[in-house]
Amino acid sequence: MLSCLILGSGPAGYTAAIYAGRAGLQPVVYEGLQPGGQLTITTEIENFPGFPDGIDANELMDSMRKQAERFGAEVRTATAVKADLSQRPYTLWFDDGTTEQCQTLIIATGASAKYLGLEDEKKYQGQGVSACATCDGFFYRKKTVAVVGGGDTACEEATYLAGLAQKVYLIVRKPFLRASKTMQERVLQHPKIEVLFETNTLGLYGEEGVEGAHVVYRKGEADERRYDLPIDGFFLAIGHKPNSDLFKSWVKTDETGYIITEGDSPRTGVPGVYAAGDVADPHYRQAIAAAASGCKAAMEAEKYLQSLG
Repeated sequence: MLSCLILGSGPAGYTAAIYAGRAGLQPVVYEGLQPGGQLTITTEIENFPGFPDGIDANELMDSMRKQAERFGAEVRTATAVKADLSQRPYTLWFDDGTTEQCQTLIIATGASAKYLGLEDEKKYQGQGVSACATCDGFFYRKKTVAVVGGGDTACEEATYLAGLAQKVYLIVRKPFLRASKTMQERVLQHPKIEVLFETNTLGLYGEEGVEGAHVVYRKGEADERRYDLPIDGFFLAIGHKPNSDLFKSWVKTDETGYIITEGDSPRTGVPGVYAAGDVADPHYRQAIAAAASGCKAAMEAEKYLQSLG
């Protein structure tokens, strides 16, 4: 039986593994669907403390993994497919046929950005396509970018990018914005933001990265108009889906699926079960915030195990 099982290998999972390992808990980390977490779909990380010149995302996650392994964490490649948190020890089943029982569980499974489903989104991933303006906006200083979405998140991303870019297009498929009135006013009055209502993206183009988007105005209508929109970056802001479905029978989640924790802590309400990182964070979704929550989760797990005697 494991003392500490960690699901997820992003900044939250690996930081939890580092702290749990140093505490002598001999944690086991299951990497999940995306080894290294969402961070690995970007390229250069410039806002993680300690790297004044920035660091490659994969290099950062590889360093975190090695640090966790140095303190005794064991990293395994598999994805949890079933969980039973009705009683301790908790039981989890994995897609490689493995079954694990554990005294404490840290859920750090992250949240996946929603995409339009275009083949070009995969083709240009890390070459102009991003789902995080805060992470990648710096690379588009004085350039032209497009943001897809019509809610508060999209408006916030567009406003943030407008502080860096030369021009921001906000591509909205409906004839209105869903954002709050304040956010709508901020976007509609911003001199650098142009809202393209009733517009859909059909694809992207470019030789060595995104150079533009194929878009259509009023798709399927009599006045439909297709044209190419020259841009340097394409940002998705149509929401995230927390990877929490497996645990909804056992822990509380909000309407979107983010795990609800107790106050500022990573405690889920199930003794010995903690949530860290983006799976429990609908607001910040930053590597440094995820790492901090992973630290909290490991410290809570250590304290809980001590209470068991």
